[in-house]
Amino acid sequence: MKLLEKMNTQPEELIKYNKKNNMQTILGSTGIIGRTLAKELAQYTDKIRLVSRNPKKVSDSDELVKADLLNRQQVIDAVKGSDVVYLTAGLKYNTKIWQAEWPVIMQNVIDACKASGSKLVFFDNVYAYGRVKGWMTEETPYNPVSKKGEVRKHIAEMLMNEVKQGSINAMIVRAADFYGHDTLAVITETVFKNFAAGKKAQWLISDKFRHSFTYAPDAAKGTALLGNTPAAYNQVWHLPTDKNALTGKEIMPLIASEFGAEPKYMNVPKWMLRIIGLFNANIRESIEMLYQNDSDYLFSSEKFEKAFDLKPRSYADGIKETVRIMKNKN
Repeated sequence: MKLLEKMNTQPEELIKYNKKNNMQTILGSTGIIGRTLAKELAQYTDKIRLVSRNPKKVSDSDELVKADLLNRQQVIDAVKGSDVVYLTAGLKYNTKIWQAEWPVIMQNVIDACKASGSKLVFFDNVYAYGRVKGWMTEETPYNPVSKKGEVRKHIAEMLMNEVKQGSINAMIVRAADFYGHDTLAVITETVFKNFAAGKKAQWLISDKFRHSFTYAPDAAKGTALLGNTPAAYNQVWHLPTDKNALTGKEIMPLIASEFGAEPKYMNVPKWMLRIIGLFNANIRESIEMLYQNDSDYLFSSEKFEKAFDLKPRSYADGIKETVRIMKNKN
């Protein structure tokens, strides 16, 4: 039985109800997920509040609020009156910053949601799982093998401990590595953009392992749907991701062919990345995460697909759409 059937609610009824009744607020609204989520929420509500240090409208009717998520009172003020709050913020990719700031942000957001009676949707990654043999699911135990993973484990437990105590209605939604036309993902920078420029692409470590990628628009669409499904709260969800994970060797020709390019690429070994990391802070910070590239990285969204009877975009279709948009922007 599908989740919406269990609720005895049709999607159209849910949309109608939400459009009449609630404010939905995105904290960290300027990133790819925040911007795309704002578009998706328009089918559920006509009251959307975008919050960041420098918020920008996605639609003309959006309400903009400037706030620093490290400032507790500013977060409380930004969240006030919200029915649903989405935490989609991203921090500079730096371990020390994550360790210092993420717990503060999470506590501020929890406190703000509790004060206003808002439901909370936390958009997370898979770092807390660590190295996983087989498929990552919502039941996969936390076993981080990186400092950044330890931070994500800590803030996820902060939130779900509040859920267990009954002090907040919240959920964690997770995605695999992104791909899509406007993402800052590694595959965007080293594969899509390289092929677009007629250059040889680069693949981290080895092209022989299967690697799941979540199409960013599907992630935003799934987040909006979950946030507007009352029965979905107080649990973890994996966002829709094509289960037919490809190896680097398999995905390169798909991307290259859409650009009309030769599928030429090189595997970038760990030792080379370590050397580059001596001069590039972003590469240096990514070294501890390379375990995600030296074995299969498999992400399951079966729970979501069964609950909502929705299928994620196939890699072929997602890549085609990504390249089409990239070409139109140039």
